[in-house]
Amino acid sequence: MALIARRSLEFRHDDPWPDIVREAIAWAAQADVALRDAIMLLPFAQHLPLARREWARAGGWMPRIETTHTLARSIGPAEPSLGGQITFDAALDRLSARRLLRAQGWASAWMRRDPRGFDHAVAALVQAAHAFARSAAAVPPAARVAHWARGRELLGVQQGPGATERLLARVAFEWAAAGATPPTDALFGLRPTAWIVVQSGGSDPLIERLLDSADVETPCLSIDADVQLAEPFAAAARHADLSIAVCADFESEAQRTAAQVLAQLSAGQAPVALIAQDRLLVRRVRALLSRRQVSVLDETGWKLSTTRAGALVAGALRAARPRASCDDWLDWLKSCEAAWPRGADASSALQMLEFTLRRKGWSAVTSVDITALADSAAALWRDADAAIARLRDSRSLSLAGWLDALRDALQGCGAWVLLNDDEAGRQVLAAAHLNDGAAFMDTDAMSLDEFTHWLDAALEEGSFRPEASDSADAAVVITPLASAMLRPFAAVILPGADEKRLGAAPAPNPLLSDALAAELGLPDIAERRAAETLAFAQLLRSPHVSLLRRLDDGGEPLAASPLLQRLEIAMRRGGHGSIAAAPDPSSVVELPSRPVARPLPSAPALLPARLSASACEALRACPYRFFALRLLALRDADELDDEVEKRDYGIWLHAVLRRFHATRAEPLDAASEALRLHAIAQQVQHEMHLDEAAFLPYAATFARFAPRYVDWLHERDTSGAQWLDGERELTARPRQWAGVEMHGVIDRVDSVMGDDGPVTQLIDYKTGSSQDLRTKVKHPQEDTQLAFYAALMAQQSHAAGPLAAVYLPLDDADGIRAIEHKNVEASAQQLVDGIARDLARLRDGAVMPALGEGRACEFCEARGLCRRDHWT
Repeated sequence: MALIARRSLEFRHDDPWPDIVREAIAWAAQADVALRDAIMLLPFAQHLPLARREWARAGGWMPRIETTHTLARSIGPAEPSLGGQITFDAALDRLSARRLLRAQGWASAWMRRDPRGFDHAVAALVQAAHAFARSAAAVPPAARVAHWARGRELLGVQQGPGATERLLARVAFEWAAAGATPPTDALFGLRPTAWIVVQSGGSDPLIERLLDSADVETPCLSIDADVQLAEPFAAAARHADLSIAVCADFESEAQRTAAQVLAQLSAGQAPVALIAQDRLLVRRVRALLSRRQVSVLDETGWKLSTTRAGALVAGALRAARPRASCDDWLDWLKSCEAAWPRGADASSALQMLEFTLRRKGWSAVTSVDITALADSAAALWRDADAAIARLRDSRSLSLAGWLDALRDALQGCGAWVLLNDDEAGRQVLAAAHLNDGAAFMDTDAMSLDEFTHWLDAALEEGSFRPEASDSADAAVVITPLASAMLRPFAAVILPGADEKRLGAAPAPNPLLSDALAAELGLPDIAERRAAETLAFAQLLRSPHVSLLRRLDDGGEPLAASPLLQRLEIAMRRGGHGSIAAAPDPSSVVELPSRPVARPLPSAPALLPARLSASACEALRACPYRFFALRLLALRDADELDDEVEKRDYGIWLHAVLRRFHATRAEPLDAASEALRLHAIAQQVQHEMHLDEAAFLPYAATFARFAPRYVDWLHERDTSGAQWLDGERELTARPRQWAGVEMHGVIDRVDSVMGDDGPVTQLIDYKTGSSQDLRTKVKHPQEDTQLAFYAALMAQQSHAAGPLAAVYLPLDDADGIRAIEHKNVEASAQQLVDGIARDLARLRDGAVMPALGEGRACEFCEARGLCRRDHWT
């Protein structure tokens, strides 16, 4: 065993590397070591350029400077994993683990009994196997057989509480033992003139065993740059520039963090380390910094599933599902619109397709009638259908088969080119193994849903990291806590210094007790907690440290980090008081008040040639609403979803009642009438492609409505009422309107007996509140709809006899009772005369003000246009 010289280093705040290099040079001179043949091992790859730069400044020979992984890769390629062996690709290893467990009789029964629990067991198995394999890689090759034997002995007991977990752990252990030779085994065969290692954040088991196995003649130096774990914050307690900001909530902390970064940069302190302890918050901070054109290097990356490339691949799979919606198809087509093989006309074809889908209300792919599409839109639809045909039509394929089908779909829609031309796209292709799918020919067959789940997991596990660049070129470096150690940042900012994100209890091993994990060579809770403590203490050696935390986390109170509390105690013991409160660097900008005036548009040239009841209602309720929705014809884009809304229910119910009455030759008994009504309801639901599950609440409402309606109808029959027509469409040109046409569709026209003979009764079905209707007809001039229909009917050449008009609420639990608009003919004449006067004024250039009063504003689609909420 070699003699190891150990040095503890107290370095300056700004840069530790000059002290480290001087210590190594002094030791090498004392031990008569030829540095040109020595190897220096560093904790992280980010340290390599820093150490090499400092050695170059020192002059003379420098050792070979590596990390254990870069050194192993430079010696030779890793031994390829055979089928079923651990690859350290979580998505692929889950497939292997699933197959491994399914081969066990007890686990196969578990999968059938509890699929979700089985999936959790597979994930735990992969996690444990990876941990066992990494732990074994730190064991010298000569001692590894004994290591595996000792592990089998410890895991041999399978009875008592936790037997299932230990059984899974044993499977994971044997899987790891059957793995390929670790690439770091090659390090144990090296014979440099000396080993020089730098320790930061705790000892590295692989490096410690590498030094222990070195020849006696090989001098070894271990430079310990860590603080003393017994008193990790003793030095930090004397730190001159350490502050903390306590914020109210998530957004306040993000804004304050961004402001602190900008303040440090303005003070000439660059680069700034932004510690990604709270990944979600740091993403928000990065977005805020991008607005100020701050150059940022992100060493943490972000999930491939959140990139545009990941969304493109996932979109193709969603479009291939049997129950895919038209929204799924539009999302997919828009994501690859720029590279669609049809070329320049793809964009216009896609716009035409979307317009038609929304106008027709086709939410399900199966409801699309391709013959009703324009030629370009139909061609695009056919091409898209052909591109995903293999994905959609395949029931069960191997992983390689699904990857091949997905590759065909991506190439068919042009997305393959986009992905290969994009940095994130190339990483998505690599993570999804779309370039090497043939390597997985021996995987079990899976369904499209299972393949989609696998691909989602692969993209969720993978991280997109932009191409590496020197952190010295970036003003801000986003980095994990551990990777910030021994790096000469001018300032460090750590948001998320709270009890959940810093110093919290590490998650326990999913299969092993803490004591057993430690015996098996895995990091236990105490070891992981110590590593985080050392990393935080190292961070406090930086020249300027700003800590931030928030008091509220989504409605839950949030306390300070336990490490922060330990730091406070250390400072008070040293007589340095508490951590200083950071001044708010945010700047206050006072903007002059610019209230918005009510809009007063005038558009005599845009008066419509036709008015409906709703248009007249808009004109009377708010002239600006009439201007925006009728004259400018603005409207919200129709949603393409299969959710059945109250409006869909109303349209369906109108169609059901019209067909029921149009085919009703004579009254039947109540049971037969109700049975026929339900049969027609099912027919119309099928014709309108209303999803059975989504329509269930309305079907239950209809089941209660049907007998009440039949009872009401029989009472009408007894009184001599007769159904004349339903959904009658009428037009008229009142003389007073100077050419403007009335247009409307009356839900139902009946003939009823009045005091002086037959009366034509207009009926408007309603599925809303009956109380609102009663309130409306109490003030006849406020009820536009029935008055409009009465005026429209009165203008017809065949109109004869008096008119009556009623609302018929269909949802009242107490029964169906008509609500009559009294003396509707007089109201109709007043409506026609009033609208005539309004039209004449509009033709003369009268303005159409936004009134901003009454209930009309509460649900008005034009509220964002008139800026009702921003008026003086």
